[in-house]
Amino acid sequence: RGKDDKYKVQMPKLRVAKEYKDKRKSIDDVERNIFKFKKSGEEKSKKMDKEEKFFRETFMYDKEIRVLATATATRSVRSQRRADLPLTAGEQLDVIDAVQGHAVICRNAQGRYGYVLVEHLNFR
Repeated sequence: RGKDDKYKVQMPKLRVAKEYKDKRKSIDDVERNIFKFKKSGEEKSKKMDKEEKFFRETFMYDKEIRVLATATATRSVRSQRRADLPLTAGEQLDVIDAVQGHAVICRNAQGRYGYVLVEHLNFR
Protein backbone atom coordinates (compact mmCIF):
# COMPACT_ATOMS: atom_id res chain seq x y z
CA ARG A 1 0.00 0.00 0.00
CA GLY A 2 1.08 3.54 -0.71
CA LYS A 3 0.96 6.40 1.75
CA ASP A 4 -2.29 7.82 0.31
CA ASP A 5 -4.13 4.48 0.43
CA LYS A 6 -3.28 4.08 4.08
CA TYR A 7 -5.63 6.91 5.17
CA LYS A 8 -8.56 6.24 2.84
CA VAL A 9 -11.79 5.18 4.46
CA GLN A 10 -13.63 2.51 2.57
CA MET A 11 -17.37 3.07 2.37
CA PRO A 12 -19.72 0.18 1.64
CA LYS A 13 -21.66 0.39 -1.62
CA LEU A 14 -25.39 0.66 -1.07
CA ARG A 15 -27.76 -1.20 -3.27
CA VAL A 16 -30.41 0.87 -5.01
CA ALA A 17 -33.68 -0.52 -6.32
CA LYS A 18 -33.78 -0.54 -10.11
CA GLU A 19 -37.08 1.37 -10.27
CA TYR A 20 -35.69 4.14 -8.06
CA LYS A 21 -32.52 4.32 -10.12
CA ASP A 22 -34.50 4.68 -13.37
CA LYS A 23 -36.76 7.33 -11.81
CA ARG A 24 -33.73 9.30 -10.61
CA LYS A 25 -32.20 9.22 -14.09
CA SER A 26 -35.39 10.54 -15.69
CA ILE A 27 -35.58 13.40 -13.17
CA ASP A 28 -31.94 14.30 -13.86
CA ASP A 29 -32.63 14.31 -17.60
CA VAL A 30 -35.51 16.76 -17.17
CA GLU A 31 -33.45 19.12 -15.01
CA ARG A 32 -30.54 19.12 -17.46
CA ASN A 33 -32.56 20.23 -20.45
CA ILE A 34 -30.29 22.73 -22.19
CA PHE A 35 -33.10 24.23 -24.28
CA LYS A 36 -34.98 25.32 -21.16
CA PHE A 37 -32.71 28.33 -20.67
CA LYS A 38 -33.02 29.51 -24.26
CA LYS A 39 -36.80 29.42 -24.09
CA SER A 40 -37.01 31.54 -20.95
CA GLY A 41 -34.53 34.02 -22.43
CA GLU A 42 -36.65 34.39 -25.56
CA GLU A 43 -39.81 34.88 -23.51
CA LYS A 44 -38.06 37.48 -21.38
CA SER A 45 -36.84 39.42 -24.42
CA LYS A 46 -40.34 39.37 -25.94
CA LYS A 47 -41.76 40.74 -22.70
CA MET A 48 -39.07 43.45 -22.60
CA ASP A 49 -39.87 44.43 -26.21
CA LYS A 50 -43.57 44.62 -25.36
CA GLU A 51 -42.85 46.85 -22.34
CA GLU A 52 -40.59 49.07 -24.44
CA LYS A 53 -43.27 49.43 -27.12
CA PHE A 54 -45.87 50.32 -24.47
CA PHE A 55 -43.43 52.84 -22.94
CA ARG A 56 -42.79 54.55 -26.28
CA GLU A 57 -46.53 54.84 -27.01
CA THR A 58 -47.53 56.01 -23.53
CA PHE A 59 -44.73 58.53 -22.96
CA MET A 60 -44.41 59.52 -26.66
CA TYR A 61 -40.69 58.81 -26.36
CA ASP A 62 -38.94 58.65 -29.72
CA LYS A 63 -35.33 59.15 -28.59
CA GLU A 64 -32.83 56.34 -28.11
CA ILE A 65 -33.19 54.65 -24.70
CA ARG A 66 -29.92 55.23 -22.86
CA VAL A 67 -29.17 54.66 -19.20
CA LEU A 68 -28.03 57.96 -17.65
CA ALA A 69 -27.45 56.64 -14.14
CA THR A 70 -28.27 53.81 -11.77
CA ALA A 71 -30.21 54.47 -8.59
CA THR A 72 -31.55 52.50 -5.64
CA ALA A 73 -35.07 52.91 -4.28
CA THR A 74 -34.96 54.11 -0.68
CA ARG A 75 -38.48 52.91 0.20
CA SER A 76 -41.44 51.03 -1.20
CA VAL A 77 -44.00 53.09 -3.07
CA ARG A 78 -47.21 51.91 -4.73
CA SER A 79 -48.10 53.40 -8.09
CA GLN A 80 -51.17 55.61 -8.28
CA ARG A 81 -51.50 55.37 -12.07
CA ARG A 82 -50.10 53.28 -14.93
CA ALA A 83 -47.46 55.90 -15.80
CA ASP A 84 -45.91 55.64 -12.31
CA LEU A 85 -43.45 52.86 -11.55
CA PRO A 86 -44.12 50.86 -8.36
CA LEU A 87 -41.02 50.55 -6.15
CA THR A 88 -39.75 48.15 -3.53
CA ALA A 89 -37.09 49.24 -1.05
CA GLY A 90 -33.56 48.43 -2.25
CA GLU A 91 -34.59 47.84 -5.86
CA GLN A 92 -32.04 48.82 -8.55
CA LEU A 93 -33.40 51.21 -11.21
CA ASP A 94 -31.93 52.53 -14.44
CA VAL A 95 -32.58 56.26 -14.95
CA ILE A 96 -33.55 56.75 -18.59
CA ASP A 97 -34.48 60.43 -18.77
CA ALA A 98 -34.77 63.41 -16.45
CA VAL A 99 -38.06 65.25 -16.92
CA GLN A 100 -38.94 68.73 -15.75
CA GLY A 101 -39.93 68.82 -12.10
CA HIS A 102 -39.14 66.26 -9.43
CA ALA A 103 -39.69 63.11 -11.50
CA VAL A 104 -37.42 60.95 -13.65
CA ILE A 105 -38.23 58.14 -16.05
CA CYS A 106 -36.81 54.84 -14.76
CA ARG A 107 -36.70 51.19 -15.77
CA ASN A 108 -36.73 48.34 -13.24
CA ALA A 109 -35.22 44.85 -13.53
CA GLN A 110 -38.42 43.42 -15.06
CA GLY A 111 -38.23 45.95 -17.90
CA ARG A 112 -41.15 48.17 -16.79
CA TYR A 113 -40.84 51.90 -17.32
CA GLY A 114 -42.43 54.73 -15.40
CA TYR A 115 -42.12 57.98 -13.51
CA VAL A 116 -40.36 57.96 -10.14
CA LEU A 117 -39.97 60.92 -7.80
CA VAL A 118 -36.35 61.89 -7.17
CA GLU A 119 -36.89 61.93 -3.40
CA HIS A 120 -37.54 58.15 -3.48
CA LEU A 121 -34.16 57.45 -5.12
CA ASN A 122 -30.62 57.22 -3.81
CA PHE A 123 -27.93 58.00 -6.40
CA ARG A 124 -24.44 56.71 -5.68
